Amino acid sequence: MSWPVLVFDIESIPDVAGLRAVFDSQPDASDADVYSSWLVARKQKGKTDFMPLHLQRVLVISAVIRNAEGLRMHSFVDKDDQSEGRIIQTFFNTVEKHSLQLVSWNGGGFDLPVLHYRGLKHGVVAGKYWDMGENDREFKWNNFISRYHMRHLDLMDLLALYQPKNNAPLDAMAKLCGFPGKLGMDGSSVYPAYLDGKLDDIRRYCETDVMNTYLLYCRFQKMRGGLREEEYEQEIALVKDSLAQLAPQESHWQEYLRAWS
Repeated sequence: MSWPVLVFDIESIPDVAGLRAVFDSQPDASDADVYSSWLVARKQKGKTDFMPLHLQRVLVISAVIRNAEGLRMHSFVDKDDQSEGRIIQTFFNTVEKHSLQLVSWNGGGFDLPVLHYRGLKHGVVAGKYWDMGENDREFKWNNFISRYHMRHLDLMDLLALYQPKNNAPLDAMAKLCGFPGKLGMDGSSVYPAYLDGKLDDIRRYCETDVMNTYLLYCRFQKMRGGLREEEYEQEIALVKDSLAQLAPQESHWQEYLRAWS
C-alpha cells in the first residue's frame, strides 16, 4: 500500500442563499420559508427532496491522512457560516502540497462534484488537482479527474465495477466487514442537526464515516495484495491505538471503539 493517502468525506446542507439567488425568492421570506417553498415545488414536479449538488453548501470535510509518520484525523469545518470557500481551498491545498492519493466512498458521484461546484462559486484555485497532463506529463496517465485512474480512488465505484446498479452503501459494507459503521446519525439528520446548532455532532459523524472508509480501503488493499495479512493486522492495530489516544477528548471515538470490540 503506497503512501501518502488522504481518505475524505464531506457533509453538506442546503444552500438557502443559493436558493434565493437561483429561484428569485421574496427578499423578506425566512430561510425556512425559502427551503419549504423549494420542497413543495419539487414534490409538485414529482422529484425527491435531495438538493442538487451545486446547491449543497459544504459544512465539514473530514480526512484520514496516512503517511510514513503515522495516521491522523483532521476536519475542516465552516464554524462561522462564512468559511465554505476557505475550507475547500485548504482541502485542495493539502492535497496538492503533499501529493496525496485521494480515497473516497462515492466521492466521484457526490463529494468531488460538490467540491467542484462550490469551489467554482468561491474562486478556489487547485491547479495541480485539475492537471490532466498539460503541466505534468505524468498526470496524463494518472490524474485526479479520470474515472479509471488511481490518483483518486472511489472505492465504491471500483468495487461495483463502475456499474451504479451494483453500488453498496458504506454503512452496510463496513458492518459486513466487522467495522462499526454509522453510530446513530445519517445523512438525513445533518440539516436538522445544523439547525439545532449541533455542528460538533455533524463533524463527529463525518469523521466516523471517513474512518469506516479508511478501514474498508485497508481491507481492499489486503484483497488486491497491497497489504500482506500481517501488515493488514498491523494497520488495524495502528487505527485502534490512534483512536484510543483520541478517545479521552472525543467521545465518539470511545463509542466507535466500543462498537468495534
